[in-house]
Amino acid sequence: MLGRHRAVLPDWLALYYDDPLEIVEGEGRRVRDAQGREYLDFFGGILTTMTAHALPEVAKAVTGQAGRLLHSSTLYLNRPMVELAERIAELSGIPDARVFFTTSGTEANDTALLLATTYRRSNQILAMRNSYHGRSFSTVSVTGNRGWSPTSLSPLQTLYVHGGVRHRGPYAHLDDEAFTAACVADLRDLLGHVRAPAALIAEPVQGVGGFTSPPDGLYAAFREVLAEQGVLWIADEVQTGWGRTGDHFWGWQAHDRNGPPDIVTFAKGIGNGMSVGGVIARAEIMNCLDANSISTFGGTQVTMAAALANLDHLLRNDLQGNARRVGGPLLERLRTACSALPGVREVRGRGLMIGIELVRPGTDLADPEAAAAVLEGAREEGLLIGKGGGHDTSALRIAPPLSLTAAEAEEGAAILERVLRRIAG
Repeated sequence: MLGRHRAVLPDWLALYYDDPLEIVEGEGRRVRDAQGREYLDFFGGILTTMTAHALPEVAKAVTGQAGRLLHSSTLYLNRPMVELAERIAELSGIPDARVFFTTSGTEANDTALLLATTYRRSNQILAMRNSYHGRSFSTVSVTGNRGWSPTSLSPLQTLYVHGGVRHRGPYAHLDDEAFTAACVADLRDLLGHVRAPAALIAEPVQGVGGFTSPPDGLYAAFREVLAEQGVLWIADEVQTGWGRTGDHFWGWQAHDRNGPPDIVTFAKGIGNGMSVGGVIARAEIMNCLDANSISTFGGTQVTMAAALANLDHLLRNDLQGNARRVGGPLLERLRTACSALPGVREVRGRGLMIGIELVRPGTDLADPEAAAAVLEGAREEGLLIGKGGGHDTSALRIAPPLSLTAAEAEEGAAILERVLRRIAG
């Protein structure tokens, strides 16, 4: 299979593991490979299997809708799409909200950039250092992570702002209040040198960047400065949305003293594996386009049926609360396990979104080789995790389905502790 993969797919299409894994079946928080070996899944297909593998409600919704109609495009009225849009508009907190569905987070962010630049009549965008927003031409151009930016060519003029990474960079030594003040002062200084940008796009918790985040309230403080020039705030909730952080349903709510963002993008977990993404914006922004547009595959009946069933399950079973109840102790368990390991620089996160940053012992230098070794070691013991980070992919990423049990959390933590002691100790 690996040979066939390499013969027909791009060289730059990343694969985990020295001996890549073919996952063929899953249930709950566990998956099985082509050889029948079972793994506890702590990564959920890059935070996409949000509730559980083979969730019966989603499977039933998909097969039921597929038996009636798979697709008709947005040229026709679509009841499941309208019903899901109504639910999401209400949950967003954005007044007079409109929702546009896409097939991915990349496409959602691309649409948000189109809306913001058209509405503001500016192609200048503010983005965060260490950020990731997708693989399209426009979203690569606002991604502040060198490892995921294959070109410097861009349709946009992007300016990168401090603040997305709390414990690295020129302000890392400051306390939270002083850190926020320094980042705000830097933003204000930057805006004094350029024409007013269209928008700031920011992840409340940086996903590919290694689950880093600023102090709570930073983006609200930014927004007060941005509002002076009418600059929009786009919250990229592709990885943080739907309760994953535990404390809040949306990541932006940790910064909410000024209310919801102007634009919110989402994807990944809402479809629980189906291709669902989208943009939420107040009507005057969403309706600013003066040309025809459709979405051939965004909002198809079968994906909307899946997302509706998944959202119902999420809310009915309070999976946001479970992310808080299980994720908090898991984070503390991992912090305790790593506290004496010289190769672990930081254990961070909130809810079921946890990052472990590895360094060369005795230094502050990233250790991507150790991160790769932990990834392999965890797999050998039956645990799947991810990796990322802005410093040469040296952060482990832990993001299991939100239905994770306390017993499964302990099982995964015990495996990670054993592997980390062997490699980073």
